[in-house]
Amino acid sequence: MKLALINLGCIVSGEWREPFIAGDAILIENGLISSVGTASASEVEDCDVVIDAGGATAIPGLIDSHVHVTFGDYTPRQKTVGFLESYLHGGVTSAVSASEVHVPGRPADPAGIKALALAAQRCFDTYRPGGMKVWAGSLILEPGLCEEDFTEAAEQGVWLAKAGFGAVVDPMDYVPMVRWAKARGFVTTVHTGGASIPGSSAIGARHLLAMAPDVSFHVNGGPVAMSDADLAQVVQDSAIALQVCTAGNLRTALLCTALAMRHNALDRLLIATDTPTGSGIMPLGMLYTISHLASLGGLPPEIAIAAATGNNAARFHLSSGVLRAGRDADVAIIDSPLGGTQPTALDALRNGDPAAVGAVVSGGMPRFVGRSRNTPPTMRRIRVARSSVMHDFNVAGH
Repeated sequence: MKLALINLGCIVSGEWREPFIAGDAILIENGLISSVGTASASEVEDCDVVIDAGGATAIPGLIDSHVHVTFGDYTPRQKTVGFLESYLHGGVTSAVSASEVHVPGRPADPAGIKALALAAQRCFDTYRPGGMKVWAGSLILEPGLCEEDFTEAAEQGVWLAKAGFGAVVDPMDYVPMVRWAKARGFVTTVHTGGASIPGSSAIGARHLLAMAPDVSFHVNGGPVAMSDADLAQVVQDSAIALQVCTAGNLRTALLCTALAMRHNALDRLLIATDTPTGSGIMPLGMLYTISHLASLGGLPPEIAIAAATGNNAARFHLSSGVLRAGRDADVAIIDSPLGGTQPTALDALRNGDPAAVGAVVSGGMPRFVGRSRNTPPTMRRIRVARSSVMHDFNVAGH
C-alpha cells in the first residue's frame, strides 16, 4: 500500500542532533518510509490513501522500551486485557519487553528460563496488538545459567537479557552472565534502584559499573531511585543508556535529564513507562514523561521526543524511531489539544500538557485517523482526504 501524509505543519525527525526535517509531506510504500520532506502532486495522486494533517505535527511512533508483557495483550499484574492496543492510542507503535517476570508460576531453572523467553519471543513474532510491534522474550538472569545457555538462546532468536530479578542474592553475581550475554549479541538490561517487588534486587552505581549493561532500566527508580551520587557516577563514568520511566521518581528523572545535558550524554537518554506494574496501566505514559522533561526539565520537546523514539531505536537496534527513507513506517500525527492554551503540539508539551494524538501509522498502515480514544481531540482537523482502500480508519469515541 502507498500512503501519503500531507499538509504537515512540522516534522520531528526522532534524531536529537538534527531534530527537524524541512517540508510538509511523508510518503510511505510497502511498510517503509520512501521519502520525507516534499511530495509532488503526481506522487500524492499515486497513493492509495492520503491523510491530510491540517498543519499538525508528525513524529516517529513512540517506542516504549520498558513494558512488562506476558503473552498476548494481557497483563496478569493488573488483570487487564487490551492494554497494548490502548497504548497505541497514546502514540506508541513499538514496545520492548522488560522481561516476562509477571508470568504466573514463572520458571527459575535454566530450561524453564530459556523456554519462557523463547515462547514470549515467538508469541509476538507476528502478533500485532492494535498494530503495535512488540519485541518480547527477555532471558531473565538466574543462578544456574551457564555460557552454553546464552549460546542456545541466541541461536533460537532470543536477544534480550534482564538482570535484577530472581534468586541472585549478590548483584555482583550478574557480572559474568551479563558478559556472556553481550558476547553473544544480546541487548543487556538491568533493574536499577531499590527493590520493586519480592524477588528483585537493589542495584546501584557500583553494580552497574561492574556489569556495564547496555541499558540501565528505570535509572530514576522503579519505583525507588538510587542515590543522587550514584546516578551522577553512572552518568559520568559509564556509557550505559539512561532510561527514565513514567513509573519512577520524577525528581530523579529531572536530575538525570540535567546531568545528561551537562555531560553531553543526550544520546544515552531514553524514555519509557515501566508498566504495567504496581503503578498501573498508562496509555499516555510516554507523552506524560515527554511533557514532564520538556516543561519541568528544560529539555526541548523535540529532543524529548528523540529520547522516546530514535534513542530507543538506536540502543535496541530497531528500524523504527526515525523518520527517514528506508526506515519502518511508524508515524504519529500529534497536535495541541483542543481547548489548550498553546498553538502547536511542541508548545503544548513545553507547557506541560500531553499532546493530542490525531493519527497513528504503524507498519505502513493507518491504525486510526481523526481521534485517539485516549487523548483530547486535536486542535486541527486530521482526516483521510482520499482513499481507495475499503476500510474505515475512524475510531469510536471515548
